[in-house]
Amino acid sequence: MNFYPSFGGNLSKGEQIAYTKSANFKNGKFVNIKDVPKELRFSETLALARKFFFTKVPNGKPLRNIEVEKIDSLSIADYKGNTRLIWFGHSAFLLQINDKNILIDPMFGKVAAPHNWLGGNRFNTEMPIEIEKLPKIDAIIISHDHYDHLDYGSIKRLKEKVNLFYVPLGVGIHLEAWGVERKRIQEMDWWQETKFEELQLVCTPAQHFSGRKFNAGQSTLWSSWVIQSTTESIFFSGDSGYEVHFKEIGDKYGPFDFAMLECGQYNAMWPDIHMFPEETVQAAVDLKANLMMPIHWGAFKLALHDWTDPVHRVINKAEELNVNIITPKIGEEIKLYKKKTPKWWENYN
Repeated sequence: MNFYPSFGGNLSKGEQIAYTKSANFKNGKFVNIKDVPKELRFSETLALARKFFFTKVPNGKPLRNIEVEKIDSLSIADYKGNTRLIWFGHSAFLLQINDKNILIDPMFGKVAAPHNWLGGNRFNTEMPIEIEKLPKIDAIIISHDHYDHLDYGSIKRLKEKVNLFYVPLGVGIHLEAWGVERKRIQEMDWWQETKFEELQLVCTPAQHFSGRKFNAGQSTLWSSWVIQSTTESIFFSGDSGYEVHFKEIGDKYGPFDFAMLECGQYNAMWPDIHMFPEETVQAAVDLKANLMMPIHWGAFKLALHDWTDPVHRVINKAEELNVNIITPKIGEEIKLYKKKTPKWWENYN
């Protein structure tokens, strides 16, 4: 853990002292507003891991490789149109807004783990575009330091073409360990706002946890993000359990034109740190989102549910609550208005 690079960096004593200024940092660790999640004993952690790795889940993965929509590098580099996004599966996006290229939680790796031997493979063998073919990236936004959101291999391949990194408190230690200069990293606390040229970025609350190794849990902060231009407002949930912060964010920064909301990798054993699909739709209501998209599904098996359970349940609840929802294919262009999308996942069951 001390020497393998994908584990990332460690907070210094000085950084820990500096973070005591944050209301979210107590007794040497970052915390949620509610006292969750419960800290597991080592034996409980082993039991949970054993259940995850050895429980057979019916339809836990697609029957075959998911085919993605391919993107031409020039179509990204030369794009000057209205705001659009491209989904890379799970929680990774390219956002093109105000002639800027912004990557959100750019996990392009094969496995959401510190080493390829320690996790299951991504459901799609190809990505919509390879990192080397991406144009200059104006900024990367990271929600937290878990392996399915902050990927060592992806950052190493991306870092030379990225101008700025926006991350929650503490996450910069990993980027620095991987060769990103501190001057290109802006760490932010919950409710902190910053101007990125004509865009406003806001680091907003989430109810989750952090850590890339056993002895550094909750050493960095987790967050959601608000991205606003003069005409549009976008929300990205990161990972979060359902709580009152969604309504607080909606009241302060909503309504939102588009909300990317976690919907997958849930279980009754960890209800406070991941939303169930029905809660995902309620979060969209709380945020006053005109259009929502379920994320955090469709790429990795990180829980014990049917891989299509999230999308079926979220669509049913959205129809019940009359919430506009889209479920695009990986690599498909996403515009900020309602567009009926096919049930592409049915081709893989």
